[in-house]
Amino acid sequence: MRVVSLVPSLTEAVAATAPGLLVGGTDWCTHPAGLAAARIGGTKNPDVPAITALAPDLVIANEEENRAPDLAALREAGLDVLVTEVRTLDQALTELDRVLTTGCGLARPRWLDEAEAAWAALPAPSASPRPAIVPIWRRPWMVLGSDTFAGDLLARLGVRNVYADHAERYPRIPSAELNAAGAELVVLPDEPYRFTADDGPEAFPGLPAALVDGRLLTWYGPSLARAARELPSALR
Repeated sequence: MRVVSLVPSLTEAVAATAPGLLVGGTDWCTHPAGLAAARIGGTKNPDVPAITALAPDLVIANEEENRAPDLAALREAGLDVLVTEVRTLDQALTELDRVLTTGCGLARPRWLDEAEAAWAALPAPSASPRPAIVPIWRRPWMVLGSDTFAGDLLARLGVRNVYADHAERYPRIPSAELNAAGAELVVLPDEPYRFTADDGPEAFPGLPAALVDGRLLTWYGPSLARAARELPSALR
């Protein structure tokens, strides 16, 4: 089978399970290292003719990361496109199984069972979760809002996103408003914006800052088991 992936998380999932299937991935597909698949542009601007030329049996995509017009163009070119939706951990586990077993015709991989077990083994979250703000970009400031995969992971780890009820999923919030949001913690991932100890915490005086691996917070795939092991201590 020949597979093109338009989603970095799903690229890693397929590569970890059956690397020989992947013939194409995006410029943002950085895992696993040394992936030999052809590069077919970005998640938001895939090269449709290049993908078509690869003659894939399946293109895997995501309703948030990829644009509907691009997916429509791929279908018009006669390609089979499987579109995933991932807003929660439960959805991620279900969609990973669907992509790998139904879409790619593979046996369910052991790493997926291990990821599911790792999250199931975590203690129940506190009845009084710690309120936090979770910036994902700077200049302008953008934060996690409602209905996000990362927000669901944080909730399972006893951290309440103070913007979880915002009308937007990734709202722009002025710095002064962020500092008046009533948070007790600021969570600073290193992607998509690369927050560091010298770039981010200083904007939130008086708030403890948790610098976390953004991949553990936002990627769904083989890194999920590691996320369950490492995020709890990183958020303390």
